[in-house]
Amino acid sequence: MREKLIIGSRGSQLALWQARFVRQHLAAFTEMPIEIMTIKTTGDRFLDAAIATLSKGVFVKEIERALLEGRIDMAVHSMKDVPTDMPTGLTMGAICARHDVRDCLLSRDGRTLESLPSGSRVGTSSWRRKAQLRHRRPDLEFVDIRGNVDTRWRKLREGSYDAIVLAKAGLDRLGWTDRITQVLSTEVILPAVGQGALGVEVRADDRELLALLSSIDHPPTRAAVMAERALLSALQGGCQVPIGAWGHVEGNDLWLEACVISLDGEKIVRDRLSGPTSDSERLGVRLAQKLIARGADRILEEVNAYRQAQRHVQQKGSQSE
Repeated sequence: MREKLIIGSRGSQLALWQARFVRQHLAAFTEMPIEIMTIKTTGDRFLDAAIATLSKGVFVKEIERALLEGRIDMAVHSMKDVPTDMPTGLTMGAICARHDVRDCLLSRDGRTLESLPSGSRVGTSSWRRKAQLRHRRPDLEFVDIRGNVDTRWRKLREGSYDAIVLAKAGLDRLGWTDRITQVLSTEVILPAVGQGALGVEVRADDRELLALLSSIDHPPTRAAVMAERALLSALQGGCQVPIGAWGHVEGNDLWLEACVISLDGEKIVRDRLSGPTSDSERLGVRLAQKLIARGADRILEEVNAYRQAQRHVQQKGSQSE
């Protein structure tokens, strides 16, 4: 018989907000004490490496290991950090109601994406964001930036960048909405798969906890996120490839929109489909096939070749130190 529940979380300010958010909502359905254990992940340790060159699951692997070993009972993740191929024995017990999916621009002097001077330095480590923004503003300089949200904000204020791009949901959660210069519509940037949604991962055989988590699961968000993840899997893409996707429920239908874009922003394949929410994963696969038929696979082959070359350069640099 359990005496308490332990949530595993990264130690960043945003990750802890997310863990506390889940704890607060679960507390309405159980009298058991709920504790939070912070766990440092690979992505937290290697802050100098470009995210796109790291292996999949850099923000979740160590937490999933703790879950499989029984050191924690559940893990709270940003769904955009969770690889589509989850470890055997684990499942997503709940996907909470989604917050804002959009990205946003924060600039030092209040300039919008359209009004930034040519050559302005825009900080983002996401290839998805860089590619879609280059499609609109190829004259800007897009520069990698790592660190937690507060670290990126500090770097912006210190003048290292003229603007940075972040997920709006994270800023809203931290109470930093007033720092946003411009919210970027999904017409400008399609979000990352799972962006704005929180998932609670558990052991698949933990029936007691699965029953508890059903109380905070949000079926429309689950359908949308599972469609996006099915699309990503069918495209054989990872969290750090230039693929944008957004699923949302309208009435009885689930609409899924997605794009695959070259790193230079010049080639883009974008399309959308709709279908019943009960068939969400099949909808994701269908849209992936539609994108592939229009050339998305060739774009991703170029991206993967570049990614492998970057990894090779990074490994050689590490060996020479």
